[in-house]
Amino acid sequence: MKQVYRTTTMGPHGIITTPHYLASQAGVNVLQNGGNAIEAAIAAASTIAVVYPHMNSIGGDNFWLIYNANTKEVKALNSSGRSGEKATISTYKEYNLSEIPARGFLSANTVPGAVAGWDQAYQYSKEQLKGTISWKRLLQSAINYAKNGFAVTPSQEHWTNVNVNKDDTEFRFLQRFQEFSRVFLKKDGSLYNRGELMKQPDLAQTLKAIADEGSDVFYKGAIAQLMVDDIQANGGILTLNDFKNHRSDWVDPISVDYRGYTAYNLPPNTQGMASLSILNILNNFDLSSIKEGSVEYFHLLIEATKLAFADRDKWLTDPEFINIPLDDLLAKSHGMNLAQQINMDFSKVMTKQLDPKGDTVWFGVVDNEGNAVSFIQSIYHDFGSGIIPKNTGVLLQNRGSFFSLDEKHINCLEPNKRTFHTLNPAMLLDGDALKLVYGTMGGEGQPQTQAALVTRIIDYKFDIQAAIEAPRWLYGRTWGASSNNLKIESRVPRVTVQSLQDLGHDIEVVEEFTDVMGHAGAILINPENNVKLAGADPRGDGAAIGY
Repeated sequence: MKQVYRTTTMGPHGIITTPHYLASQAGVNVLQNGGNAIEAAIAAASTIAVVYPHMNSIGGDNFWLIYNANTKEVKALNSSGRSGEKATISTYKEYNLSEIPARGFLSANTVPGAVAGWDQAYQYSKEQLKGTISWKRLLQSAINYAKNGFAVTPSQEHWTNVNVNKDDTEFRFLQRFQEFSRVFLKKDGSLYNRGELMKQPDLAQTLKAIADEGSDVFYKGAIAQLMVDDIQANGGILTLNDFKNHRSDWVDPISVDYRGYTAYNLPPNTQGMASLSILNILNNFDLSSIKEGSVEYFHLLIEATKLAFADRDKWLTDPEFINIPLDDLLAKSHGMNLAQQINMDFSKVMTKQLDPKGDTVWFGVVDNEGNAVSFIQSIYHDFGSGIIPKNTGVLLQNRGSFFSLDEKHINCLEPNKRTFHTLNPAMLLDGDALKLVYGTMGGEGQPQTQAALVTRIIDYKFDIQAAIEAPRWLYGRTWGASSNNLKIESRVPRVTVQSLQDLGHDIEVVEEFTDVMGHAGAILINPENNVKLAGADPRGDGAAIGY
């Protein structure tokens, strides 16, 4: 048994794990009152959009994987927003820009899809899962915390401090945006410290309007008008038509075989293809002959990640703009070909600079009937664009800043287009029975951590909490770095780190349980008695709660 710092949570009826304990409480309260997994997810998603604002917002996007226990189907919902009708390369070139700014009004060039995602999932819940809890009731927890306040977490304190860093005025220093300062800083300009009470009255009013009038008020009504008026008054490009024309889409999930199980994920524009590709490559290796946590284990998963990312970066964009050969990229034969490119004696040098930016929340829910949700919601960077349209409290994402202004780039900016998205929630099925619900935040780290969870739980039979807590790694580039490196938590033995360096890995040892590695979670179903087992990541502020 591996050492764990928390125990695995168990629930014979329903269970939820999120990276913020208040969201977990909101979700399990719905489950205990007869709600289904989707209803619990909406309560948790709206709550965490309030109490974890540096990681997500109703001004961001979300993606859903839904397991219907009655039909044994996996459904996928893409609720990411498209770029505005005025979002053209020439528009940005007129500002003499060679890339889209990471912050500010010009970075907020895609419509936020989160609220529409809640609505679409809610309609499915009513029609297919016999949902009975009212839309208005599901948002009450979020409204309460926005209106009456919540205790600021250590994570929020840290990331607020990072983003008011005066040494980096181009990217950080978000207090230059008046509404950001008014909402996220005290009246004297100081930070909210952990444990202090923070209120968001404008956001409370917006959420109340959504609860009372439905999602249309956010896309076609008064809230949309308030957002667009302020965006356009400050040189932004989103229009009322952009909001009115938003649609969230049910899409076919993608899958690969892994050791006889079926791993599911979201198709492009998400990087779910990369997460599945890693598993498709690992299928060609006998992990029973490789010790978990060994040099060989880390090296194999890192090299598989590099190859999966190379395919991803060659092809990933909005599939409505290009035909992506997904069947070929996820074929067993392609996984075998990629596996043959891995040399266990040295590290493959990648020419493309990876960039694992992205702050997100992932959570999972399983209800008493066995219905499940794997859910992810994000504003891209910590605090997204930094922009909050006046009188709305809505922090807008900067996901569209990932578009390229090079017209030859696979992910080049065009109007009404979805950008490359790091978000990708996951599930694993045994035949048509739900086995594992899993995921993480962390941009480029998501496919890597998903592979860590699956191998540790499926191949090495780790306890759920142990699999989440075990030392992690992150291959990629971070802010200010000019080359890719491999970040490894300090709990990995020095001799292992040295051996990886000898194989050619450029390693940076980081603190143990750093949230740079993301906030992971997982729920495992015991097929013998239907007990659900869940874990929450000590790298975050969350909790797994069952009943």
